[in-house]
Amino acid sequence: MLVLLTIFVTAFLVGLSGAMMPGPVLTVTVSETYKKGFWAGPLIVLGHAILELALLIGLMLGLNKVLQADVVMGVIGLGGGLFLIWMGWDIVRSASRKEVSLDTASSKSNISLGPVLAGITVSLSNPYWTIWWITVGAGFVAQALRYRLVGLGFFYAGHILADLLWYSLISFAVVTGQKFMSDKLYRSILVFCGLFLVFFAGIFIYAGISRFC
Repeated sequence: MLVLLTIFVTAFLVGLSGAMMPGPVLTVTVSETYKKGFWAGPLIVLGHAILELALLIGLMLGLNKVLQADVVMGVIGLGGGLFLIWMGWDIVRSASRKEVSLDTASSKSNISLGPVLAGITVSLSNPYWTIWWITVGAGFVAQALRYRLVGLGFFYAGHILADLLWYSLISFAVVTGQKFMSDKLYRSILVFCGLFLVFFAGIFIYAGISRFC
């Protein structure tokens, strides 16, 4: 049991360190929480968790060997980068045109994926998420499988709990701070988030192109 708890705690701490780093999931969590409230954060994590469960099963079946191919990582980088540019541009456009405000929870943009699907697509569009899983994640899976499915379950639970706690905290902070925030500041934050996604998109596209060179 001590070994299983060690797997859980280690997975939690490693997962938390990754979740706390700024990235597309954090940006989308802030944006979706402003529009849909606190539960956007946990629901985005649910989508993230569904995708990671599928990848975890894939790693068990040897998918990591396929993902290491340059052409696969190149396609992921290019496709993911284009998706992030689209999402970032839409956030900036909506904020710049004042199509969103704190008083309109139903403020809409062209992106209407919903929090769960957003959690899946944003994670999938991030090639560094894939790289983490075929390197660090694959190593964790190999160690956890020494204790069969029980060990894998403890690893997955610790990893997802880190994401759930962090992004729920982010959503809580956004929701409780709304009453102290003007629409101008709100839109400024959204513009920053959108530009941040575009910045990440450039990195992803560059990484994808480098795979073909």
